[in-house]
Amino acid sequence: MGRIQLKKVTKSFGEVEVIPPLDLTIEDGEFTVFVGPSGCGKSTLLRLIAGLEDITSGHIEIDGTDATNVPPAKRGLAMVFQSYALYPHMSVRKNIAFPLRMAKLDQAEIERRVNGAAEVLNLTDYLDRRPGQLSGGQRQRVAIGRAIVREPAAFLFDEPLSNLDAALRVGMRLEISELHKRLETTMIYVTHDQVEAMTMADKIVVLRAGNIEQVGSPLDLYHSPRNTFVAGFIGSPKMNLFEGPEAQKRDAHTMGVRPEHITVSDSDGLWSGVVGVAEHLGSDTFFHIHETGLADTITVRVDGEVSFKHGDRIHLTPREDVIHRFDGKGLRLA
Repeated sequence: MGRIQLKKVTKSFGEVEVIPPLDLTIEDGEFTVFVGPSGCGKSTLLRLIAGLEDITSGHIEIDGTDATNVPPAKRGLAMVFQSYALYPHMSVRKNIAFPLRMAKLDQAEIERRVNGAAEVLNLTDYLDRRPGQLSGGQRQRVAIGRAIVREPAAFLFDEPLSNLDAALRVGMRLEISELHKRLETTMIYVTHDQVEAMTMADKIVVLRAGNIEQVGSPLDLYHSPRNTFVAGFIGSPKMNLFEGPEAQKRDAHTMGVRPEHITVSDSDGLWSGVVGVAEHLGSDTFFHIHETGLADTITVRVDGEVSFKHGDRIHLTPREDVIHRFDGKGLRLA
C-alpha cells in the first residue's frame, strides 16, 4: 500500500512561506510527477513527504495513518536523489545491501532481496564491481536498487536523471517507467523537465511558487490547461500565446495555439510572417516566425520535409477547433 495524502500542508522558512496551504492525494500504485520551474517548491514538497523537512502546519497521512511527526526512517518510503550517493569503496552488492544491513536483517533475506533487485535492474553481472567501474546510468540503477530492497510503500525520486547525458536520460526514463509497471508501487518523481513529466506520469502536479496550478493526466493538461501558466509550461515546444484583436475575435483576452496545430503555406493563410531560425530534427522541423503582428515569435511544428528558408515569407493558419481561450486573469474559458 502507498496512498499519500497532504492536508492543508504548509512550509515556511522564517517569515517566508514557500508552500502555502496545500491539499493533494496520491493514490496507491500511482506514478505522480511534480513539475514546475526552478524554485517552485517541488523538491521541498517531496522532502516534506519524506520527512526530511518538518512541515509548518497541516498533516501528512500514509495509508490512512498520520505520519506528520514520524521520523523519515519509519515512514516506509525510499528516496532516490539526484546524486547517486554510493559508497565508492563498496561493491555494487554491498551498496544495495547497505540499508538492509543497517536494519539488521538476516543474511539469507539480504541476499534474496539484493539478487531480486539486481535481476529487475539488469545488474546481476555487475554485483561484484565498484561504482567507479560503472557508467552513470548503471550507478543510478544501483541507487534505485538500494531503494527497491527496502520494499517501501512508495518511491520518491528527486530529479534522478539530471546528471546523465541526453541519451542516458531517455534510456533511464524508460527503465524507471518499466520498473513502475513491474513493481506497481507508488512513485513520486520530481523534475523541471516537462517532457519527462509527460512521458512518465499517470498524474502530473504542476507547481508555481508553492501553489498547485493543476493536477491531471498528461493528456488532460495538454488538451485542457487550466490557465496560461500551465498552457505555456506543458508541451514541447510550448504553446504560442497572444493577446490583441485575434484573441478578441474569439471573445478571449488571450488565445493559445500549439505549434503542431498551425499549418504553413507559401501561398495563403490567415496570418503571415517571416521565417527566422529553423530547427531541423529529422521527423519534425520547428520554424520560429517573426513579423506576424501577433507576437514577437510564433513557433510552428511541421513535417521534417518542409523546407522553407531563413527570410522566406510564409502563411500560417491555426486549427480553430483546438484554439485555447483565456480570460483577463489567465484562466481557461469554456
